Amino acid sequence: MTPPQRQRRDLAPEPTPPQEGDGKPGNPERMYVVAGPDGERAELDLVTLIVARATDPPPSASPEQAALLRLCAAPLSVAELSAYLHLPFSAMGVLLTELLTAELVQARAPIVRKARSDRSLLEAVMNGLQRL
Repeated sequence: MTPPQRQRRDLAPEPTPPQEGDGKPGNPERMYVVAGPDGERAELDLVTLIVARATDPPPSASPEQAALLRLCAAPLSVAELSAYLHLPFSAMGVLLTELLTAELVQARAPIVRKARSDRSLLEAVMNGLQRL
């Protein structure tokens, strides 16, 4: 028995690229936007706290934005939001920039605590715990 013979197909000629005067656009239209209309993103850190201003997401919000608004009823950091939604920080930056420009969320600096606690207060707490 002889193996089947394969026949080689003729390759179709490659289409010529459109010329500038053809009236067809050279580059396809982007289906997404990575930054705002001016190309800038909000200054966000992993520890920046995000709080929702609106209780319900607008009907035009994407599913990710709606989930983000529901999570932000209480202040959450960008790192926590990124972990809960399973999105990288770069994607969170884009989502939060859109929500910040639409004034649906508010970004706040993290709460900074004193560098060192009062030693006398810690000793008083430790003594009180030892008496229990």
